[in-house]
Amino acid sequence: MTLSALVRAELDRHDWDSLRCGCGEPAGHVPMMFEAIIEAATPGDMAGYTLANHLERETNLFEASVPAVGVLLAALAGDLSPLARAEFLITLWRLTSGDSHLGDECRARCREGFWVVRRIGLTGSAEEAETVADIVEFIDLDEERSAYYQSLLRERIRARTKRHRAV
Repeated sequence: MTLSALVRAELDRHDWDSLRCGCGEPAGHVPMMFEAIIEAATPGDMAGYTLANHLERETNLFEASVPAVGVLLAALAGDLSPLARAEFLITLWRLTSGDSHLGDECRARCREGFWVVRRIGLTGSAEEAETVADIVEFIDLDEERSAYYQSLLRERIRARTKRHRAV
């Protein structure tokens, strides 16, 4: 896969070197990690490239987490390999489940792209639907809508799981 214009724009609009990263260094290397994950064709190509411990560590978030949500949503709106989509969905779940005020900011940013997350949950794999259901639980302020989508997504998970067992 190649980096979309939307992802490039989201990466370029932030001064990553001025943001704190979970590894203790300025976050100037985070855009390169996004690029490597998006462009990876095989699991081997992704070896060593993960956003874990850079954007979050055990529910602790870092300054780079907040702008990263926009990059994640931009990437998830386009074509991604299953590997990249899984990495980005898990990362988005970790950022939206963070406890601090940065977690609040990440959840607010994720709400701006809520339709992207729901689309993946409703059209993707059972694993993706499960991750999206968890994200919905954290980000949707409308309890009725949240319950509706969580129920819909969890039903998709059950149906797909049953179908895979029957095969």
